[in-house]
Amino acid sequence: MNRRKLLQSLAALTTILALPARAASAKPKLAKSKDEWKQLLPPAAYAVLFEHDTERPGSSALNDEKRPGNYVCAACNQPLFDAAHKYESGTGWPSFYQPLPGALGTATDYKLILPRTEYHCSHCGGHQGHVFDDGPKPTGKRYCNNGVALRFVPQGEALPALRT
Repeated sequence: MNRRKLLQSLAALTTILALPARAASAKPKLAKSKDEWKQLLPPAAYAVLFEHDTERPGSSALNDEKRPGNYVCAACNQPLFDAAHKYESGTGWPSFYQPLPGALGTATDYKLILPRTEYHCSHCGGHQGHVFDDGPKPTGKRYCNNGVALRFVPQGEALPALRT
């Protein structure tokens, strides 16, 4: 590799690394400060939802949840997934092949240098996880979710009020 090609490659890599950790899509409908969210949420949930942390695989009790119901955002209570769309992906995180209509927004995440598609709650902007193209039919998608970013509401139980 000649010097010019090396410098071009380094410039391209520097540009990628200089990009923000995530390129935001639409603004969430509910805007609270980080301090407000910190007061409302347990530390682990806050770290995942608003600092883009990831919980350890296999650590969520929601992995074993098999009842019918809905999964709502742990921050704002917006319904995100129907339990009928949950499946065992073998990843150690609750996984779904389809979200509820309008429940999620996406952004590009560059934390691992190569771009990934992260998804977040469309109401509060809380980070939920990443979506991949290796899921089951009919969508072929795998929405790999952090358990602490969700709350399960069993069928027949009233959904919690949407946080404002």
